[in-house]
Amino acid sequence: MTEMTYKKHAHWRDYLELTKPRVVLLLLLTALVGIALASPVWVGWQIVVPAMIGIGLMSGSAAAVNHLVDRHIDAKMARTLRRPLPSGALSPRHVLSFAALIGLLGFVVLALWVNMLTAWLTFASLIGYAIVYTMYLKRATPQNIVIGGLAGAAPPLLGWTAVTNEIHPHAILLVMIVFTWTPPHFWALAVHRAKDYAKAEIPMLPVTHGIEFTKTLILLYTILLAIICLLPYVVGMSGIIYLVGSSILSVWFLGYAWKLKFAPTKTTAYKMFTFSIWHLMVLFVLLLVDHYAVTPALPLVR
Repeated sequence: MTEMTYKKHAHWRDYLELTKPRVVLLLLLTALVGIALASPVWVGWQIVVPAMIGIGLMSGSAAAVNHLVDRHIDAKMARTLRRPLPSGALSPRHVLSFAALIGLLGFVVLALWVNMLTAWLTFASLIGYAIVYTMYLKRATPQNIVIGGLAGAAPPLLGWTAVTNEIHPHAILLVMIVFTWTPPHFWALAVHRAKDYAKAEIPMLPVTHGIEFTKTLILLYTILLAIICLLPYVVGMSGIIYLVGSSILSVWFLGYAWKLKFAPTKTTAYKMFTFSIWHLMVLFVLLLVDHYAVTPALPLVR
């Protein structure tokens, strides 16, 4: 596809789609929880607003680079065929310019109005996803989503450092939750779309090691995730609200993983993938609710 085949006038929705807004919103929720749990009292908007804007812009920049690098792969897969680049809505040059602009803007916002630690950690996360994962790991190893998942797990840490300007073990625990959640979440989609990934010659685990082996790892990772999700209560980060809610979510998630392994239907993998998104979202909302259920409504003075 040459430059002349692209549309002359792109719609703003095409640029919005480049940022993977639903994914970024989920990441921002985890970042917001990191912000909240970093302080025993309410965090002021002077920290929350620039932190969320900066992290959101740089996450959107990483997503746009992912669109750019994967445009030829996306054109071969039914799930991604209508994205802005393979559909001809945007040109690679415009996407690169857009990604650079919002990425730089996000870094400046974090550097000027939050702190340099958060700015550089967010930049490292961008590089990890856009360069290390997208350009190398995705095409090099079936463990791509495991290793590359660390970049996507960073937002809770970024939220925490935005408030404290330091890395804390509790923030690392939040990262561990998202990091462990990522393989069963994405491998469920990979099982559902195994033929697409095979067609695009991407070495996803179902393509290289088979669907049954992938289902076994999904079950094992889901068990590991259930254990890790107990740790915030064990170490005193959260209370009974989180414990009860997260336990229900873990049992539910394990039910999907068990069914996928031993009694699947044509839709089980996709239903598990969909549920996994709700799982992470509700899990972090529970952390937020539990935290403020015992936290006085006082502003944080920066």
